[in-house]
Amino acid sequence: MKLQKNEIVGRLSYQCDMLFRVIDIIMMDGEETAILYGEDYRLIADAPLFDLVPLDTKKRQEISKHERSLEKQSFELFCQDLHLIKERQLYETTTGYQRDLNIFQIPGRVLHIDGDPSYLRKCLDVYKEIGVPVIGVYCQENEMPNKIDVLLDRYRPDILVITGHDAYSKSKGKKSDINAYRNSKFFAQTVHNARKRTPNLDQLIIFAGACQSHFESLIRAGANFASSPSRINIHALDPVYIVSKISFTPFQQSINVWDALKNTLTGDKGLGGIETKGILRTGMPYQSHIDD
Repeated sequence: MKLQKNEIVGRLSYQCDMLFRVIDIIMMDGEETAILYGEDYRLIADAPLFDLVPLDTKKRQEISKHERSLEKQSFELFCQDLHLIKERQLYETTTGYQRDLNIFQIPGRVLHIDGDPSYLRKCLDVYKEIGVPVIGVYCQENEMPNKIDVLLDRYRPDILVITGHDAYSKSKGKKSDINAYRNSKFFAQTVHNARKRTPNLDQLIIFAGACQSHFESLIRAGANFASSPSRINIHALDPVYIVSKISFTPFQQSINVWDALKNTLTGDKGLGGIETKGILRTGMPYQSHIDD
């Protein structure tokens, strides 16, 4: 049976350990080769067609069962952490609950630019569930450097996410060579262009990178958080948890790097960054409506 675009497959040589979506089928070194995007991890790969097998719904559920469990656990831990942040802020604002104040909060606004429309939809659903104000834009990785100025002018975010797919190829060079990565150079240039406009690391907070990305280049370009220090795969939702933590942390507080990473699915092997201030602003009084 011939594989079709958007079909979900597994790699036989890896015992179908990950789910992949077929993006394209091309001729490479004289044989038909599929370009693959990870379904749960921000990885781009290629594989000869003979190494791929289509997966039915039952098999896909078996493979992804562990991932869904990890996602649920990470989300629940994040929500607990977010609840503590909100309660602490309410306690401090009301002087230990001694005053009954009608307050409102303005979390940081996120512009999430993603090279994968499927991942983008998944991330937007989680942002919405958490309550983060977000604009999502699908943009191919190689187009991001040229489009970032227009997008920043249009949406004026507090937090910028630059992500999609990436991968390191040993055949193209050493891990220290950014040209050995599929999209790291585009991510780094996009960060650089954004930082030219807003040099202050606390006025525009940036997360950049995907699976196996060149972490050092992204941080040098001006990202506050990036992937992947150990060149491992990162989960599709990892950027969401990091920037949501920043969005709901009061602007007077600095965020310890580990505090931002602890509820991600990948941890400090796949993600890293620098100490960064929160964005949340609290005001009063809250008006549910204003009569004319």
